[in-house]
Amino acid sequence: FDWSSIDTSHLPSSYKTNSWQEEELLQLADHFFQQYTHLCPERKPLFIHPLNECGVQKFVSTTVRPTLLPYPDMYYWSGCASFVCDYLIMEPLKCPITPPSSLYSPTTILKYQRGNCFDFTVLLCSLLIGAGYDAYCVHGYATLEMCSLDQTQELCPRLRKPPEVPEEEDPNKYRIKYHLEPQSKFELQQKAKKEKETEPEQAEETEEEEEEEEPKRDPLHGLRVHAWVLVLSGKRKVPETFFINPFTGNPHSTMDECFLGIESIWNHRNYWVNMQDCRKGCKDLSFDLSDPFCWEIMFSESNEPSQLATGSAKEDTDEMVSDLSNALEHTGESICLASLLPTAEYENPFSQGKKVVLYDKAKLEKWAAYANGDGLVERLTVYADSDRTEELEVKEWFKHREDLLYMREVNKQTQLITDHFRPGHPLLLKAHSYTSLEPETGHTVEFYHTARVDGLWKRFEDATEMTEYFVGREDFLHTRHTDFDEREKKTEKAGSTADANPRPIVQIKEYFHRNPEKPADEDIEERIFMVIDDIIQLTYHLELHDTIASQVVFCRVIGREKREDEIFLSRENTVKYQPWSSEKHKNMLHLYDLLWELREEQKELKQQVRDSEAEV
Repeated sequence: FDWSSIDTSHLPSSYKTNSWQEEELLQLADHFFQQYTHLCPERKPLFIHPLNECGVQKFVSTTVRPTLLPYPDMYYWSGCASFVCDYLIMEPLKCPITPPSSLYSPTTILKYQRGNCFDFTVLLCSLLIGAGYDAYCVHGYATLEMCSLDQTQELCPRLRKPPEVPEEEDPNKYRIKYHLEPQSKFELQQKAKKEKETEPEQAEETEEEEEEEEPKRDPLHGLRVHAWVLVLSGKRKVPETFFINPFTGNPHSTMDECFLGIESIWNHRNYWVNMQDCRKGCKDLSFDLSDPFCWEIMFSESNEPSQLATGSAKEDTDEMVSDLSNALEHTGESICLASLLPTAEYENPFSQGKKVVLYDKAKLEKWAAYANGDGLVERLTVYADSDRTEELEVKEWFKHREDLLYMREVNKQTQLITDHFRPGHPLLLKAHSYTSLEPETGHTVEFYHTARVDGLWKRFEDATEMTEYFVGREDFLHTRHTDFDEREKKTEKAGSTADANPRPIVQIKEYFHRNPEKPADEDIEERIFMVIDDIIQLTYHLELHDTIASQVVFCRVIGREKREDEIFLSRENTVKYQPWSSEKHKNMLHLYDLLWELREEQKELKQQVRDSEAEV
């Protein structure tokens, strides 16, 4: 991109000239710079008054423009950081070991949607300060991977697992401690002897592997200039000070070894020079900006002595500071950042249509919300190798779909697809796993069971069976399993549907939780309806002292024609085992009434199974 060809004619006059306040600021900054170079000749030059896009020298603090954009996500640091890293295209510094000679305003950076690390940092800092954070731009040094936006050695954030909570130890000191299994001392000695013999060979192998895996050391390590954002704790209930890498939008601890040192920091009000030793990186730095021994401030905010200004120089500086106490608040008119970012631009942050980020054995692709017709906004592809040739898994995220689909997982090894839905689907779907959208090919469906009348939360169906799982039912039913037989081939016709030729139901099994309000010998645990064989089997729950459950089996009478409105009950077709049941269970009239109820329930069950098939 040719920055020399940009149009600056529309910019206000404050971008092309300096007001008297800005001129005084530049004089003070130059005076501060001269003292710094005199007292610290071994330090690198400060990044303090670069040129802007109009070729005019500007103090860096005047480039930071606190702005709160009118979008909910932009009120939080994570939303601001993700917007900046998605909206802008990264450009490396012309010279990796020196800061840029120019620093363009956030106005121009937003317009052309590109910039270097300093441009990213100033824009992000402007948004964070506008949102109420205690944020600062940082000029320092970082690793090659961070400066060049190389994330191919990092784990994708989408694949990071939450930290495991350690299990609490059993506080009971009287718990029985079991002895370990006895081990042979001779076997242990032989094992140690073998390990000693194989140690040299293993050491050589590990050294060779480390040499192969160890990346080449960067010759410019510790010299590469980078800019990032510092967020201090306190404001906006930030519990701990942290860094934000503007290229990725990721937060980092101040102890992170990727940050190798800090030269200076600034915000829209002041400028500080780091006076601490950075030979161990940033992990030992103090971020108490009021400590004059750690940070040299440009515009004194207290009566603390300065390390730079001495004698008459200090008196001159104090006079200039008193005259310019509010100069940074009045540095000329500026274009409002919010006016440069209408809703359409905010919702479509990718200037090239999409963004691709390469990670270790993974690739992440991002699109704007309405860029794809199917609502696809993000895709993560996981690979088996670092060269990203063999796909293992693909995850896709969606937005604004009518069917409320928000995520899809595809296992490339098994070709299993799992769709995830938000609450509100017409069929109350939560998840759907399948290998093919053809019926009876193996479908596992999960539901938002609290919104369903029947309490169904999961259903699995294939060509031969269907299993349903229930939660919170008043009848304590928790599982229903149905077995199917093959369709009759003679009745199949061209163009006929599955409804016209349903699968024959072989049997239906239902399982129930214990109902504490009923006696165990009256509370059914399992009932089986063998539809083809016309057998009904009931198994009751056990009491605490019981070992064998009570059972009742109703069998079809051999040699007798079956009629829908007739029940034939005799001691020959009824088998019962209820040794601890009451007298009414031994009464044939009670069994007759029970069989009538079961026949009616079997009809209802068959209809429910057909309804479940139709729903799938």
